[in-house]
Amino acid sequence: MEPDFERGLDFDQEREYLARREQRRKRWMQEKRRRQKRRRLTMLLLGLGAVCLVTVFCLKAAGKKTASETEGEKLAAGQDLQMAETEGKLPETPETLETQPPETEKETDLSPPLEYRFASTADTQKIASDDVISAHAILVNAEAGTVVAEKGAYDRISPASMTKVMTVLVASEMIPEEKREDTFSITQEITDYAYANDCSSVGFQAEETVTVKDLFYGAILPSGADAALGLAVYAAGSQEAFVDRMNEKAQELGISASTHFTNCVGLYDEQHYCTVYDMAVIMSAAMQDKWCREVLSAHTYTTSATPEHPDGIEISNWFLRRIEDKETGGTVVGGKTGYVVQSGNCAVSYEEADSQTPYICVTANSTSSWRCIYDHVEIYNRYIPADG
Repeated sequence: MEPDFERGLDFDQEREYLARREQRRKRWMQEKRRRQKRRRLTMLLLGLGAVCLVTVFCLKAAGKKTASETEGEKLAAGQDLQMAETEGKLPETPETLETQPPETEKETDLSPPLEYRFASTADTQKIASDDVISAHAILVNAEAGTVVAEKGAYDRISPASMTKVMTVLVASEMIPEEKREDTFSITQEITDYAYANDCSSVGFQAEETVTVKDLFYGAILPSGADAALGLAVYAAGSQEAFVDRMNEKAQELGISASTHFTNCVGLYDEQHYCTVYDMAVIMSAAMQDKWCREVLSAHTYTTSATPEHPDGIEISNWFLRRIEDKETGGTVVGGKTGYVVQSGNCAVSYEEADSQTPYICVTANSTSSWRCIYDHVEIYNRYIPADG
């Protein structure tokens, strides 16, 4: 069976990679602290300035004034206030300083949008079937926003190449439709990265010019690291900048407390993790994105013709092709697999039941790619209610 999953870094490369990443993280944290200090200092100076102005005004008001002086000050104050209102700027007072904290102290609402929440109910079942080998699993009703069945759904896992669902979702949001026919030249650095880390690849060659559309399909169908890295570089300029956007998207989806990415490919890293619940949230968001849904639902695709590949490269989503003839009580519309030693075989799939109700199934730590497929078949058949 042709391998189509990443298997991680060797020891020396992983140590070097982690050291570089830790240095980047420290630099980023230092810069973040510097920005916060500058903002706090600016707010403090503005506050002191406002207090000084109020103090001066009060001292003047306390002195003896003639009627004309008092009237003149009122007129000047009114003109100043009118000018400030016209410019959209009002003087800060001690009251406004207390009720309007600095921007850095404001809390961000991390609550996920309602359409991405899946709540356990009294009807939520524990997945106890002996025919489900995966150690972690979840089935959600994507329409009702409920957890139908689960086991170990909130335990941390390594998402492996399921990561690429988030990769294409973020890339789809960053790259407008009219740019998908743009071309991108695969760099030597990209092909070296995929080769050195024993990643699955579409098969693009260094300096080969392909379309951005090819990169989307290449990242999902054969789980191509070369395509995923190409998307990251095209969209954000570097993998590091793109990964920052992936983590921002996790925050937008309300899963940042239990999800964090360090790469766009799915290579194992202690700081690259999520839960099967989180992956269901990511898949839900991706399938609501029209372009992502199209890519995740494709069974086969042929890349654009190039001098290196005159007939293009025919690629397949083997998970969809292997599960399409299995009875699941509906149609599995989209899916993405993954494998690293630390996660075992894992997969996320999206099914439209015979009743047209959408369901998402995510499993992790199964024993083989085929066993992973049968876990999804068993979960769909056993735990989707009879009425769909």
